[in-house]
Amino acid sequence: MAESLVDRVLRGQSWLDPVADFTQRLVGGFYGALGPLGTALKNFAHGTWALRHPLHPALTDFPLGAWTVGVIADFAAIRWHALPTQAGDMALAAGVVAATGAVLTGYTDFHETWALERRSAFVHGLTMTLAFALMAVSLALRWWAGAGTHTAAVWIALIGVLLTAFGMYLGGHVVYRFGSAVDRNAFIEAPEEFVDVGALADFPEGALVSVDAGAAKVLLVRRGQEVHAISDVCSHAGGPLDEGTLEGDVVTCPWHGSKFCVLNGSVRGGPATFSQPAYDCRVVDGRLQVKLAEVMS
Repeated sequence: MAESLVDRVLRGQSWLDPVADFTQRLVGGFYGALGPLGTALKNFAHGTWALRHPLHPALTDFPLGAWTVGVIADFAAIRWHALPTQAGDMALAAGVVAATGAVLTGYTDFHETWALERRSAFVHGLTMTLAFALMAVSLALRWWAGAGTHTAAVWIALIGVLLTAFGMYLGGHVVYRFGSAVDRNAFIEAPEEFVDVGALADFPEGALVSVDAGAAKVLLVRRGQEVHAISDVCSHAGGPLDEGTLEGDVVTCPWHGSKFCVLNGSVRGGPATFSQPAYDCRVVDGRLQVKLAEVMS
């Protein structure tokens, strides 16, 4: 399959890896230094607690819209005097405020990327950070440097909008090319009728066991004669939950530390934002059978 131009270029930029790794360690170190508060803040920034949906993309549209409106208002004020110059200034300021949240959540999501995905996400982040800085400079020139710098501030904002558009293209590449923050269970072909996965006696008490239920990987946890089952594929990045750790009713993914309740698949900790599909279990003549608890449409 022919490789895209973006991937082809980034594949040759090995210098990005140590810089991206350093940035990831800074992000992780920041949250780690805050202890339990850092864990809660990181979960909030991922969207684990706030939305049960990635927070970063929910924050990105407003800055682009506000900055685009601001630049249009700027040129309308300069060329036709149809609007006061303050209209563009206020739109730009609103975009800067909203973009602050987008930058913080974006670098939080970047913390769990790797390989070529990480390079793409890092360049996306650098591009958007530069655009944010240009908008902040433009805003400073408008409000504190005097009226004589307003035209220069408008042109800086225009460059910032164009850079933002390119950065958002790269962000889309990260999501749609690599599936970053996309629910890895969205396209599972899970059985909607009970299927046999083995003899109940073959599953050790309290162990994390992965079985094939048709084309789906299912994680089983046996407690006496009761068995709990959820998807074995971590919704965040596809990690194998059966290789993780189990504490009480919570399994931790070995890749990025997402936590899920094995009783119902609910998210107990990020970076995952989507719950795991849960499975119904029954025992017939000593054989364990499972099926998807709720048909996903």
